[in-house]
Amino acid sequence: MENSLSQRLQMAVRRITGRGKLTDKDIDEMMREVRLSLLEADVNFRVVRDFTARVKEQALGEKILKGLNPGQQVVKVVHDELKRIMGEENAPLTFENQGLTTFMTIGLQGSGKTTAIGKLGVYLRKTYKKKPMFIAADVYRPAAIDQLVTIGKQIGVHVYEEGLKDARVIVKNGLKYAKENNYDLVIVDTAGRLHIDEDMMQELVDVKKIANPSEILLTVDAMTGQDAANVAKSFHDQLEATGAILTKLDGDTRGGAALSIREVSGIPIKFTSFGESMDTFEPFHPERMASRILGMGDVLTLIDKAVDAIDEDEAKGMMERMLSDNYNYYDLLKQFKMIKRMGSISRIIGFIPGLGNLRKAAGEIDDKQFDKMRVIIESMTEKEKKDPELINKSSSRRQRIAKGAGVSVSEVNKLRQSLDAQKQMVKKMSSMSEEDLERLQKDPSKLVNTMPERRSRGKGKGKGNFRR
Repeated sequence: MENSLSQRLQMAVRRITGRGKLTDKDIDEMMREVRLSLLEADVNFRVVRDFTARVKEQALGEKILKGLNPGQQVVKVVHDELKRIMGEENAPLTFENQGLTTFMTIGLQGSGKTTAIGKLGVYLRKTYKKKPMFIAADVYRPAAIDQLVTIGKQIGVHVYEEGLKDARVIVKNGLKYAKENNYDLVIVDTAGRLHIDEDMMQELVDVKKIANPSEILLTVDAMTGQDAANVAKSFHDQLEATGAILTKLDGDTRGGAALSIREVSGIPIKFTSFGESMDTFEPFHPERMASRILGMGDVLTLIDKAVDAIDEDEAKGMMERMLSDNYNYYDLLKQFKMIKRMGSISRIIGFIPGLGNLRKAAGEIDDKQFDKMRVIIESMTEKEKKDPELINKSSSRRQRIAKGAGVSVSEVNKLRQSLDAQKQMVKKMSSMSEEDLERLQKDPSKLVNTMPERRSRGKGKGKGNFRR
């Protein structure tokens, strides 16, 4: 979503950003590009029509056209309208005040429902300290029950199942079992079909009556574009879904689903899911998503991820060692592990304002590079890990380490440079004034631009000069 749609929209608004004066023609040209961007992203036509009409009406207002910075004001209008069609604010979950809370999940076959249930269970246990249990009531596909049981074992959540019996009976028995065994949250996995039919809907209506769920969560495949919004509306009309989980956001998705669901069906998006790992699941914040689409970054989500992945005392100790001369390969290895817990490099960079243009390049970075660096570090002796200078001063040590790790000496040298770059960056930041740090917060890419350049002496004629 943040690739195709984001790039097109950013190009459209970039043409007017920074201009001291805008004309009606400038606005018309921008809106034409915005309209094409949304339609190519498979956003519902009615949503596109209403969105562009509202943006154009506000952008042509006298206050904006005659303002001090009309280009940025128009970008703000686009941002606010993107946020509006996605739901304004994060929609929270509803829990029972006491006793057992039940969530019911629905969705078409192949929408990623079973995997999303596992991720939801992990999220609720970690965030709300719940004791969850799953009920396997997708009785038309034996593999669905097996998959849920496998996921349950993987994450340590009990799965109640009775095989291919009547779903209504299974749900009734499962709820009784949950109460008797002091579970405080049950997530019911219901049948997924290839298409919506009357029998399927009647069964879901019956299960809803039995379970009386606090939340009915619809899983929607983000790769299906605006069709996802139409499916959501069909489910909502008969079951009154309380929220949607947008799955497969990491695939070749064009963004149509996220921008269409709320407007077409009225169902708020509550969560997004991406990747296979059970921790790749996060609450949906319309304002943050709008910022990411327009290349403004998403610092709040980055902070949330950092808080979840990094212990505060651990981070403080790491910073103190970086500022000292004691920072070594043990510390670098710890830092790699911290970063890896936060997710892929390209995703992290996408959250940082000003670095959106690096995301494509970062996407080509193989996150397994961290594993390669770990192997190199583990090929060092205890003394070498604690004292980087031993490796810096000895080519024979570097050759031995490279051979032990199964890499070239140049890979070992890259690791040495990474260690030096970390030290230099932190020391530079520690010497910055408050004004410098404020400017850096607005554009983190300046830190990269102000890093000291490595210089080497030239060879041959004029070797007394330095070459950058």
